[in-house]
Amino acid sequence: MKIGLLNGGGDCPGLNAVTHGVVGAATQLGWEVIGFKEGFEGLLSPGSFKVLKNEKTEGILRMGGTILGTTNRGHFSGKVGEGGVRKIPKELMEEAFTTLRNLDVEALICVGGDGTLTTALQFDEEGFPVVGVPKTIDNDLAATAMTFGFDSATQTVVDALDRLQTTADSHKRVMVLEVMGRHAGWIALYGGMGGGASSILIPEIPFSYEKVAEALAKREANGFRSGLVVVAEGACPVGEDLLYKDTSTGGEHRLGGIGIEVTKRLAELTGKETRCTTLGHLQRGGSPTSLDRILATRFGVKAVKLIEEQRFGRMVSYQQYHVGSVPIEDAVRQLNLVDPDGEIVQAAKSVGISFGD
Repeated sequence: MKIGLLNGGGDCPGLNAVTHGVVGAATQLGWEVIGFKEGFEGLLSPGSFKVLKNEKTEGILRMGGTILGTTNRGHFSGKVGEGGVRKIPKELMEEAFTTLRNLDVEALICVGGDGTLTTALQFDEEGFPVVGVPKTIDNDLAATAMTFGFDSATQTVVDALDRLQTTADSHKRVMVLEVMGRHAGWIALYGGMGGGASSILIPEIPFSYEKVAEALAKREANGFRSGLVVVAEGACPVGEDLLYKDTSTGGEHRLGGIGIEVTKRLAELTGKETRCTTLGHLQRGGSPTSLDRILATRFGVKAVKLIEEQRFGRMVSYQQYHVGSVPIEDAVRQLNLVDPDGEIVQAAKSVGISFGD
């Protein structure tokens, strides 16, 4: 049997570990794996694939990036605007199906976030067997408790805060760190707690600049020389609109710029020297953590198992320490957002972290 494998959307630590898991499990069954380059776009370009042998993927689980490449642009972008779904033209899908059939590929594993899985769902609805694997550093897919890449991105935030703390203390500054996450605050919340932030601003809790400034003033009155403020790119002040870097990409709009605005406003309100750092794609790069390597490998193995059982149209899912599966349709239906009244937010507030509310 031949199966296909592709990555879609943004890059993410752990993608190569998924490939390692898929190829290893498929080899045990005597199957062949065809890896398509640059996501779904590889289905439109003759020769844009590689045969993935077990001996060629043995050491890749520790590598960042992806040996197959990926893209969040092109003919198969499944998302438009803010959460809108783009219907893939039937003739385009037929062209992709022809490529798969000519290579004798009987099922396709699609690794990606909600955009990639939205396209995968359309493949399934048109009759081609697919299995989804959730991939996003944002941890915002509701049908799985965790996605690989999230732990690695969070560790990058913690490392950055550790470094910013020393320079903040040296100059008695407020350091603002803008992180990724789109409309979910998981990276900011976990990274901020792990890195000792004094304030964490997330999309799920509209904030007040004055409240954040008050929290910083209270810290200073208690003898603290500096402050660390983590702000998610999708965080929004009460009564104001989201800030975007770019709304002309044709796909999902790019958030960004709130870190600079927070820096400017806090400097005005506190009178303290305030600086901004935007981590950006540093959160996507580098080697995955051990947790992400193991989780991604398990996801790859489970995807192969679903094909063996002919349970198509499903996405690998991690719940209560167990790797199972759910219908892809359930995975793309809603986002996994931080509960403002949840235990982890309350724990953060109990140790004095301000959310600006």
